[in-house]
Order: sequence, then C-alpha cells, then structure tokens
Amino acid sequence: MAHGKSGSGLEHVFLENRAALLRFLRARGAGEAAEDLVQEVWLKVANAPAGPVGAPLSYLYAVANRLMIDRYRSAHATALREREWTATQFDIATGRSDAPDAERLVAARQLAALVEQLLNDLEPPRVAQVFRRHRVDGVAQRDLAAEFGVSLSTIEADLRKAYRALNDFRAKMEVAQDEG
Repeated sequence: MAHGKSGSGLEHVFLENRAALLRFLRARGAGEAAEDLVQEVWLKVANAPAGPVGAPLSYLYAVANRLMIDRYRSAHATALREREWTATQFDIATGRSDAPDAERLVAARQLAALVEQLLNDLEPPRVAQVFRRHRVDGVAQRDLAAEFGVSLSTIEADLRKAYRALNDFRAKMEVAQDEG
C-alpha cells in the first residue's frame, strides 16, 4: 500500500494493527463486510489531512466503528425502503400484486382502442373532440362553446350523444361478458 499525505505515523499504526481492526469489526458484527470496512478505514487514513493524531490507535478504532455504524444504518434504511415498496406493490397476506397482469393490460388496451374508435365514429367529428376536451382536459362547457364557435346547447347535445354511445357500448360489453 502506498503512503498518502498523512505521513507514516497514522498509516504505520494502521498497518501494524490491521488484523486487530479486522477482529474488532468482526466481533462488533460486521461479518463479511469487515474486510471492506478495513479498506474504508485505510482510505480514510490515506486521505486524512497531514498532522499529528493524539491517540492514533483509538482514532482508528473510532473511524472503524463509525464506518460500521454508517454501513448498518444504510443497510437498515435500504431494507426498510424495500419493505415499504414491497408493501405498496403486493398484498402481503396473499403475496399477490395489485398491479394488473399482462393479460389484463392487453385487454384494457384493446378496450381503450374500441372506445377510441367508437368516439371517432360519432358524427359530427366535433362530438369526440368536445367529449375529450371536456372529460379528459377538464374544459368547461361554456369555454368549449366559445372554442368550437357553437352554442352551449350544441355542446350539451354533443356530450349527450357521446355519453349515450358509451352507455350503449358498456351495456353491450356487459351482455357479452355475461354470455362468455
């Protein structure tokens, strides 16, 4: 290992006590991470500003302990985030996800395409545009009347036509579902 800018004092104490630091970390529960933590201690020592350290061995043990605690906290926070994420994605009791499966996604996309086609087939074409602007974009009926240059009653009639077509479509889908 190369000597850094902190000089040979602290690095020398580290090199002489590396095995003891490793045992210390393992005894404190670092397990397999002990080697990595000792390497992190070395990096701290190698990059420490030059200057005397009053109790170099105590300093090294304190650095090792802090690094181990930081690693434990990080791992604990990661595990907690994973549990919380899993809880939002799955029903813990059944182990099933709330997210739709691939088959349901395909069926939903097909249904959306059918509804889109139904709206596009309505006459006049303005009916579909008015419906989308009102229901999807949230534009008020009065504003739509001004935007399309028609009366408010025409906008209301266009929306009724779209709602009627969608209700008829839903009724047909329910009948088909009951039969299938």
